[in-house]
Amino acid sequence: MDTYILLQQYWWFIISLLGGILAFLLFVQGTNSMLFSIGRTETERGLIIASTGRKWEFTFTTLVLFGGAFFASFPLFYSTSFGGAYWLWMIILFSFVLQAVSYEFQHNEGNLLGKSVYRSFLVANGIIAPFLLGVAIATFFTGADFIIDKSSLQDSSMPVISRWTSAWNGLEALLVPWNLIMGFAVLFLSRCLGNLYIINSIADENLACRSSVRLVGNAVVFLLFFVTFVIHVLLSPGCEVGQTGEITIVPYKYWDNFITLWPVLLTFLVGVLLVLYGIVRTVLSSSWCKGIWPTGIGTIITVTSLLLCAGWNHTCYYPSVSDVQSSLHLSNSCSSLFTLQTMTWVSILIPFVIIYIWYAWRSISKKKITPDELEEY
Repeated sequence: MDTYILLQQYWWFIISLLGGILAFLLFVQGTNSMLFSIGRTETERGLIIASTGRKWEFTFTTLVLFGGAFFASFPLFYSTSFGGAYWLWMIILFSFVLQAVSYEFQHNEGNLLGKSVYRSFLVANGIIAPFLLGVAIATFFTGADFIIDKSSLQDSSMPVISRWTSAWNGLEALLVPWNLIMGFAVLFLSRCLGNLYIINSIADENLACRSSVRLVGNAVVFLLFFVTFVIHVLLSPGCEVGQTGEITIVPYKYWDNFITLWPVLLTFLVGVLLVLYGIVRTVLSSSWCKGIWPTGIGTIITVTSLLLCAGWNHTCYYPSVSDVQSSLHLSNSCSSLFTLQTMTWVSILIPFVIIYIWYAWRSISKKKITPDELEEY
């Protein structure tokens, strides 16, 4: 296989893996979204905030790394999506800013807005961020409103390759029902992970009991939306790029991808089973509190596999609903061979970063948080 093509596929795998890790780390948002519904007393809410306050930087850092990897490896996607659908991405980023502000200022003496307002910011981020990230990821399958015209680089007045065709600049994605279904799937997945995280990290029987009960409802809704979206994707046509570079619409493209890339299908099914195992065993066993791990690992594997299906096997990972020939695929949106080679050497550091995250997580989560530790926050 040509080195350039191999590097393109390698970096799509890295991006897919980062997307999977980000989906898992959204347990912070899922936990915060239930702050007022699960936390009935000031102590219980304080425990929830103190617990997620230990981990929220991991989520935000992974989001930035996800965008940075896209910028470096597939810059045309970055300029097209982040530059064209900027309202969608700006709302996501603004919700994370609200989260950071809330953690920083809610306990400051004499804050003008009051503790409840800052906590409402956490709830807003917990709902908005997972939902809109799900909507954004869904556009990898449903497409977006843009046109690619490389000849426009010669226009001195506006040398821009990509042009967004909708005046809503990303918000039009909210008008596509399938995008909303994926958005709700990610939202309720984050809430399932949040329930499992509370059970695993907080030493409070009332919170654990309520989280176990809520886990059942959140899991049912998540599975309903997720299965619906996956079935739709498997039955939908997709855009395929031929050897000449011409893009055609192929029926059942994603179903064919899973059959052709059978190891990806296998890992996808394993991921789904791990997600279900962590949820079901937690519900059935009141003494088992480690469900966050099989469900979290399953989330990473499942989302990674789904994104690989969207980009590998000559598939356009960002279809254009305005002009099918403008659809983005690995070969027409990637960086130069030199850039990908250089970044590949840098990617050797990724395992060390993962080890550091694991070590930091383990250091700050050696034991469950208790009411006695709230004074530190």
